[in-house]
Amino acid sequence: LQPIRRMPPFLARHIPTREQLARNRFLRWLEPFLHHTHLWVWSRHGVALGVAIGVFFGLLIPIAQIPFSVGAAVVLRANVPAAAASTLVTNPITFAPVYYAAYRVGARLTGADVEAAPDLPVPLAGDADERSLWQRIGDVGTPLITGLAVFACSAGLGIYLLINLVWALVEQWRARKSRAP
Repeated sequence: LQPIRRMPPFLARHIPTREQLARNRFLRWLEPFLHHTHLWVWSRHGVALGVAIGVFFGLLIPIAQIPFSVGAAVVLRANVPAAAASTLVTNPITFAPVYYAAYRVGARLTGADVEAAPDLPVPLAGDADERSLWQRIGDVGTPLITGLAVFACSAGLGIYLLINLVWALVEQWRARKSRAP
């Protein structure tokens, strides 16, 4: 079966165009690579890999998700619009619950004491707390990074497999529908 050459209309409003990505100041360095047509074809492998890359970087890092996902999509020959749009898996609404769940998972995996989570407010100048702010941030950081890495890898792999499965089922359904009298 042929890959979809055009973007489905219901996605066209939400997916950035080649020109929008080329005008972005953080992605300008990728402009020479964005002209390759394989980065814009809506094929099963390209879209599945693009979404997986976007979800991976969307969960793994809190800033500059789109430049990292577009760069990885260019290198891995994945669908660039799908990679850029799927980084929005973390957004202002989902950010706090995702990071809290990642901290809890990471704390369980690293053996950190979740109930005795360090308080992060900056101590006052005369505070007698022997632990510095950086030590308290480090106590949160290791479990958080571990949890985010687990979430990013498992969600990226899971979404890649799910998109491939759904795409194959839709292709089979369309083939059967076209053969039916």
